Amino acid sequence: MRAAVRPVRNIITAFRHQTSSYSGAVIRRRSHLIGSNASSVYRLPGDAEIHRFLFPAIFVSKAFSTDTAAKVNISEVNRAGPLVEYERRIAAGELVDGDACQVGTLRELQRLYDEIVESADACRLDRYAVPEKTVRNQWFWSRLMPQSSYSPVKGLYLYGGVGTGKTMLMDLFFDQLPGNWRKKRIHFHDFMLNVHSRLQRHKGVADPLEVVAGEISDEAILLCLDEFMVTDVADALILNRLFRHLFSNGVILVATSNRAPDNLYEGGLQRDLFLPFIATLKERCVAHEIGSAVDYRKLTSAEQGFYFIGKDLSGILEQKFQQLIGEHVASPQVVEVVMGRTLQVRARLLICIQYRYQLIDLSFFFSCDQVPFGANGCAYFSFEELCDKPLGAADYFGLCKNFHTLALEGVPKFGLHNRTAAYRFVTLVDVMYENRSRLLCTAEGSPQELFENIVTVSDAQQMAPRTSSRSRRNDDSDLCVDNELGFAKDRTISRLTEMNSKEYLEQHAEERQLSQEVANADAVQA
Repeated sequence: MRAAVRPVRNIITAFRHQTSSYSGAVIRRRSHLIGSNASSVYRLPGDAEIHRFLFPAIFVSKAFSTDTAAKVNISEVNRAGPLVEYERRIAAGELVDGDACQVGTLRELQRLYDEIVESADACRLDRYAVPEKTVRNQWFWSRLMPQSSYSPVKGLYLYGGVGTGKTMLMDLFFDQLPGNWRKKRIHFHDFMLNVHSRLQRHKGVADPLEVVAGEISDEAILLCLDEFMVTDVADALILNRLFRHLFSNGVILVATSNRAPDNLYEGGLQRDLFLPFIATLKERCVAHEIGSAVDYRKLTSAEQGFYFIGKDLSGILEQKFQQLIGEHVASPQVVEVVMGRTLQVRARLLICIQYRYQLIDLSFFFSCDQVPFGANGCAYFSFEELCDKPLGAADYFGLCKNFHTLALEGVPKFGLHNRTAAYRFVTLVDVMYENRSRLLCTAEGSPQELFENIVTVSDAQQMAPRTSSRSRRNDDSDLCVDNELGFAKDRTISRLTEMNSKEYLEQHAEERQLSQEVANADAVQA
């Protein structure tokens, strides 16, 4: 079985290296590395002016910069693991030499890789070495004879600024692990949606969290969570018990985050009940900070982006949208979400949520002159429809599952008056980025300008006082002081920048072409 799995795994790994070159920050060298800055201005009748938001056209590897080159000793790569793959990609010209912060993180990942490989049998990682009966009845026997089996290997919690390559480094580590291991790589949003869905299925059980943890650990002993961020009180209250069960079942956690462990869920409701989870996390994981101050996402070119700045630009956005759908006609769509729900977009402007056997009409949420519609894998929405309504990550995952491109009209500047909408917009961008979706949008300002009134407590304390209290009230009336949103905005700005870059859009086009070829081949075989 292992002999059969290995060549398949090699093919999958090679495919990932080819199709995920940009998302993993693997950008091939080109003869022209630096181009000039570019921007375009579209003028409409009257005084309307559209600024097509573009970024500096600098072609640099997202993961490694030539400015701060750092070498890896040959003795460090005489074994398998992420450092070996890193050196291979440099030798192949797929990467330039990395900065010291990222190479230091690679060494931590290599250390973890070596420990896991050495303790693979003790960690029960090989899915084929675990008898099916043992896996199926593990929870049953644990109820009769409670026992803990903590992994002999501690996990790794990577944290640092946005765009520093955390996700790329974790993916590099994950891809080097054997394909027959019980491992899983998932975005934290998606992971928690899955947890809540499982909890729904196990209602009535004495301890549903223990059952859910047993199911998760049966599927994956090595759990890699990207963008670990706690903002929801429902998540905060169950994380400690959930992960205590997971760690007790031998799960090894590798996570990336913008926040240090001690700063997770800072200022959140009932945080005192969340603090035990921080202690558990620090006990079972080594915390490592990526100290790089460079946001590599902002060093990409963006000569073909779809981010338009200005007001009353629905005509331009609709024109771009029509170009993308071509000869296809926009029609009603049904979007599957989680826990038995479907989001339906009907021809007569009826939008409803179907939960199990009940159909709840939500059409009163939507104005008749702003109608969502879709065709050819593209969907068109107003900002209000996606971010001013009670939608969440589950709904956005459903959209991205059905549509590879979203057109979003009228993104406003954020502040105290629309803080909730700002949170939803951050979640939407996170989900789209994770799914490598394409975004077309019109906005009142650049990504930086959209969030200029969102600040952390520390930022607010450092702001210079106004000369008069009246002028301060007038200037700061919409200032939103929110630690979680203040930290999340940097990630959103960085991701919007990358999603508008030439490299990101080229990768999106390549993936769409590959998907279409696969679909055509399946149709021929059928």
